[in-house]
Amino acid sequence: MAETDTTIIVIGAGVVGLSTALYLRRSGRDVVVIDPLPPPGGASFGNAGMISADTSVPIALPGMLRKVPSWLADPLGPLAVRPSYFPRALPWLMKWIAAGRIQRVLEISDAMRALHKDAFLCWKEMLGPGNFSDLVRPVGQVQVWEANGESSSAALERTLRERQGIPSQALGADDLRQMFPGISPAVRRGVLVPGNGYTVNPQRIVQTLHRLLLEAGGKLVPESVYKILPREGGGYDVMTNVGFHRAQQIVVAAGAYSLRLLAPLGIRVPLETERGYHVMLPTPNVSLTTTISNKSRSFGVTPMEHGLRVAGTVEIAGLDAPPDERRAEALLANIRTMFPDVNTEGHRFWMGFRPSTPDSLPILGTVESRPGLFLAFGHGHFGMTGGPPSARLVSRLINRQATGIDAAPYAPQRFTLR
Repeated sequence: MAETDTTIIVIGAGVVGLSTALYLRRSGRDVVVIDPLPPPGGASFGNAGMISADTSVPIALPGMLRKVPSWLADPLGPLAVRPSYFPRALPWLMKWIAAGRIQRVLEISDAMRALHKDAFLCWKEMLGPGNFSDLVRPVGQVQVWEANGESSSAALERTLRERQGIPSQALGADDLRQMFPGISPAVRRGVLVPGNGYTVNPQRIVQTLHRLLLEAGGKLVPESVYKILPREGGGYDVMTNVGFHRAQQIVVAAGAYSLRLLAPLGIRVPLETERGYHVMLPTPNVSLTTTISNKSRSFGVTPMEHGLRVAGTVEIAGLDAPPDERRAEALLANIRTMFPDVNTEGHRFWMGFRPSTPDSLPILGTVESRPGLFLAFGHGHFGMTGGPPSARLVSRLINRQATGIDAAPYAPQRFTLR
């Protein structure tokens, strides 16, 4: 495919960028994806693999403000803010706390539901039935707690599920022992959300998107984007480490790195880097039929084709600080607590950057002051879930088609862009 001025450039080859490119290419548009790393080189590689179509609970909930002191005091807790980074993160954290007000939580939950409910449908549209059955398991998700009573946050989550008409099933201790042999008696209660699921390999599912894009006539250019240059009269030039590309329309889907590309254009949105960790256990001696989300300890467990992935925690420390491997070691301690007989030999650590907004909703759509510039990032903990539906939405916006859902809750204009 020859690059022309009518080519749409998508910056970023993660799940969001490749999904957007594939939808656009299948709609007849010429598409070039630019990314320095082969797919998936960023957060799409190491996420928990959960596809949470029936999850509509934002990360920010009422009562977050009183937890801030403990976050700063415990560097290995579920959410930590490095003290040196705290002044820079404070404006985002304040917006995050404001998003936890109950009325705003209800609005965010409605928007999450609208976006997420078609996640499996979009995955099947993109992958095709064969690839979908190979890579995706729509078998539900179990959430567990190490307490008998329902906490206030768990009660709110139940209320949100009921508000959205999402089915769920309460599980007692005996149910959990039957479903998950070897689980610790400290795990007291659970909830099955049958409409959720997971992918057996986040890396391979994104590589499959890449292959399908190439088969459809799309193109991936392995270059680093240095700067986006608006042209007089419309359109953009894209400077890379070795190239210079021209397009009338650009989609920025570079995840946590998106702000670095937008800042020279005078566009500033509240995007923070939530650094997440995982541990891969190649021979865990634990057999799971669904994913487990441990709500008491804020981590998730996913059975994958190459082992058991234990993922979670949030560290606010920006893009440049080195990883803190102690946070991955804390995940090891958590899985040993939940499954005392787990085999952790040969474990491997990983860290990646979640691109997160304070209201848990992605930033999707055009920037009014920059015609032809579209944004598609900010999925935080829900990239594998919201990525494909977001790509469909952005593709429809670019093609001036009916979006199917109200695009306003995700629009960049909900924030002050400058």
